[in-house]
Amino acid sequence: MAERTPRVVRVESASELADALAVRERVFVDEQGVPPDLELDAFDELDAATHFVAYDGDEAVGAARLRPYDGGGEDEPRRAKVERVAVLPTYRGEGLGGRLMDAVEAAAERAGFETLVLHAQTPVAGFYAARGYRRVGEEFEEAGIPHVEMVRRV
Repeated sequence: MAERTPRVVRVESASELADALAVRERVFVDEQGVPPDLELDAFDELDAATHFVAYDGDEAVGAARLRPYDGGGEDEPRRAKVERVAVLPTYRGEGLGGRLMDAVEAAAERAGFETLVLHAQTPVAGFYAARGYRRVGEEFEEAGIPHVEMVRRV
C-alpha cells in the first residue's frame, strides 16, 4: 500500500469550510453520537475562527479550528482555544493529528497568542500531553463524552 501524505491547509473558502465541517460531522456526529446542534456553533463561519482541513488528494480527511479565547486583558496572556480536532478513522495513527496540530499551533504563534487551551476527550489526552499540553482541573463531561482541560504556552 502506498504511503499516504495528506496535506493540511488553512481554510480560505466556503467549499474548504464545508469539507472541514463534513469531516467533523462524520467523526463527532456519526461516529461519536454528538448531537448536531452541539457540534456546530457560532464559530463555524469563515470569519469567526481559523479553520483547517486536511486533504488526501481531493478527499477531506481531517479538520481543526482555532479561535481567540477568554483572557487577553491587560494582565492576562492572550489565549486561544484549539477545538474540533478530527481525523477520519482510516487515517488515525498515521501522524495526521500531529500535522493538524502543527498547523494550528503555528497559526496561534503567528497571531501572537501566548497560551493555547483545549478540551481533550479523555482517551486522547496523552496525544496532547506528548505535545506539551498539561492537564488542569478535573475530568468533566462535554456532549456526553469525558474530557479534560489542557493548556500549553505557545
